[in-house]
Amino acid sequence: MSLGKEQSNSPHRFWRVLARNNVLAGLLFIAVAALGLWLSRDYPIGTALRMGTGYVPRLLCWLLLGLGAVVLVQGLREAQDARPLSSADVSALRPVIFVSASLVLFGLSIERLGLVVSILLLIGVGAVAARGLRPLETLAAALVLIVLSWGIFILGLGLTIPVWPEW
Repeated sequence: MSLGKEQSNSPHRFWRVLARNNVLAGLLFIAVAALGLWLSRDYPIGTALRMGTGYVPRLLCWLLLGLGAVVLVQGLREAQDARPLSSADVSALRPVIFVSASLVLFGLSIERLGLVVSILLLIGVGAVAARGLRPLETLAAALVLIVLSWGIFILGLGLTIPVWPEW
């Protein structure tokens, strides 16, 4: 009878361990490092004196992998009564998700949609991360960023970034 109770309690215990902040952070670090190592697998590494294009990215991925392992082990060694993620912790992920999404969207759209539309998307999606922003403030920030980016990157550095969409 006791064996059955332990088996039915096992999945619940697994999810409680997995829901610890350090365990999740360690797994995230390890996953990002593994992805970086896999993506940079064909880059030439070179030597310490003559570094190839893959030297620093792979070094950083290995460091991140080690850091992730340390954080994961610390999370697994925490006391059994450690607090799992609450709804407040999950809502704290909102800025991380929306700011990251806005940066990815900007990177994917800059060549096709141009600087102006891409920055409007960047600021618009990023503004969803903060709850108290007013639309006028967001628009003003977008316009200032557009003018600064145009002045620095196109006029100042002479980069060939499209300003408007080319349809």
